[in-house]
Amino acid sequence: MKCLRQLGSDIRAYGKLWWRYTFWRGYRVFRGFEGAKDVVAGALYRQRGRFARPFVHIGMAGLVGLGIVLAPVLASSFPGIAPDPWSSSSPSEVVRSVTDNETTTQKSDKVRDKIEEYIVQPGDTVSGIAVKFGIDADTIRWENNLADVKDIKPGQKLKILPVAGVSHKVVRGETIYSIAKKYQAGTQGIVDFPFNTFADDETFALAVGQTLIVPEGKRPNVVPWSPTLYVAQRTPNAGAVSATGQFIWPLGGVITQRFVWYHKGIDIATAFGTSVLAADSGQVIAAGWDNTGFGNRVMIDHGNGYVTSYGHMSKIYVTAGQTVKRGDVVGAEGSTGRSTGPHLDFRIRKFGGWVNPLDYLR
Repeated sequence: MKCLRQLGSDIRAYGKLWWRYTFWRGYRVFRGFEGAKDVVAGALYRQRGRFARPFVHIGMAGLVGLGIVLAPVLASSFPGIAPDPWSSSSPSEVVRSVTDNETTTQKSDKVRDKIEEYIVQPGDTVSGIAVKFGIDADTIRWENNLADVKDIKPGQKLKILPVAGVSHKVVRGETIYSIAKKYQAGTQGIVDFPFNTFADDETFALAVGQTLIVPEGKRPNVVPWSPTLYVAQRTPNAGAVSATGQFIWPLGGVITQRFVWYHKGIDIATAFGTSVLAADSGQVIAAGWDNTGFGNRVMIDHGNGYVTSYGHMSKIYVTAGQTVKRGDVVGAEGSTGRSTGPHLDFRIRKFGGWVNPLDYLR
């Protein structure tokens, strides 16, 4: 019995020792965790604010991304919000947009208010320069005292009037009435030209030595190079046009001259003054007097490699730079230039070379 009691006493003693040991080990572990916590807390405290900027940047990037994702949904949910500019448009809308831009870009609203200087370029002709500036060849001839239509060369400086007509330097005793009579022009045209000035706006008195522009004036006792030039526009601009590639007859009549090696077109004769039609849609690139023998001539670029020419007309109803539709009236048949009677010289140029119009007319 004594042995048993001693054994029990020993077990209880060992149990107490074990619990004390276990408690002590747990306490030390707990203290270790507390120490680790203090270390982490101290590190975070010391690094406070270090991660604030990246956190803000990441947050803003997230908001921007969320906005991009939700924008189309919000736009479709609220009326009145502008449509997506990159969304597909109908072909007509795209064509209209491009056409409007091109039309605006091609047309210049600049008004020439004085005599300008132009330097002749290689390949220039008097008639070509006249078309470029919207005047006639005689205006250039008179202002620059040209003796011949070929009397220009590259590098030469030419004076270009703002309108067709003549310029006049006023001498003592002259009035707008005497000047208008001298140049076969109207006094009202001189007064109405907005850039002519007067010493007295009530009486239209002139200052000696001033330069006056006489619109539509003609030099006296000089035979004009373009006696029947007529470029008053009657056929309105057609806006955006597109050639069909098929040519209609510019007028009906009798073919008096066919296409041969020395005559790169056909002559169509009919009653004097018959309307001449555009064979296809395009842009007028020449409208005026041609000094190579065609007289009053119109040329149309159809934008597809083809150019048509209409010569010897008595009147011109279009101006260079405007567009015409297929069948629009471009002028009236006549006998100007090197011509022996009323007819139309009609030609077709294909990619720079003249071709037989009878192979293309329908």
